Amino acid sequence: MRPPMRGRGGGGRSRGDGGGRGRGRGWGGGRGGDGGSAMRGRGGGRGGRGGGRGRGGGRGGMKGGSKVVVEPHRHEGIFIAKGKEDALVTKNMVPGEAVYNEKRISVQNEDGTKVEYRVWNPFRSKLAAAVLGGVDDIWIKPGARVLYLGAASGTTVSHVSDIVGPARILALNASYFLKAGGHFVISIKANCIDSTVPAETVFAQEVKKLQAEQFRPSEQVTLEPFERDHACVVGGYRMPKKQKAAS
Repeated sequence: MRPPMRGRGGGGRSRGDGGGRGRGRGWGGGRGGDGGSAMRGRGGGRGGRGGGRGRGGGRGGMKGGSKVVVEPHRHEGIFIAKGKEDALVTKNMVPGEAVYNEKRISVQNEDGTKVEYRVWNPFRSKLAAAVLGGVDDIWIKPGARVLYLGAASGTTVSHVSDIVGPARILALNASYFLKAGGHFVISIKANCIDSTVPAETVFAQEVKKLQAEQFRPSEQVTLEPFERDHACVVGGYRMPKKQKAAS
């Protein structure tokens, strides 16, 4: 298990559907996914301009300014953010961006780097509700191949993407939309994949995953000093073998 990382919660207000104001509710528990403990609490901040219990992140979440400890969940790729209220979270594959106005939590590592997590709201995702309900196995983990039917507005599938990781997402899309002999460009942020090992190690691991999916990386450059712990990898997909010249 990785050592806990400390940071600060996101907080703030969020907008919802309908009229009137309302306070968000905390997340109920059942058998909580983190060692079976229930997760309860009042929502942080207001539910936003919505009908009573506003949607779009108004229910649950982390209260702004509260100290938060992020620990791995027993389901690989999922985490628990523990503060005044506990929350299910995934590492944000695109830091700084939200998909459905969900709350985001930024934590700072000892080396000064930051990792952003997205709160996974069980009131908006049946899969999150199942995890908090104590389901034994969801069969979704980093590097897994996932067929997701019924993506709708993309709430749950966005968290599944966080779990699965960028190399696998590129491979799955390439198998459907990229012709043999086509080319790819992918930007890899090491901290979004594994913040416990050096960035160079993460880059090497991701390149191996690409090679296993019939990608042939030809270039890799660091994005320093513009972006810290980022690399850009360029190459080809299902490249034809070079024909030997006739003697």
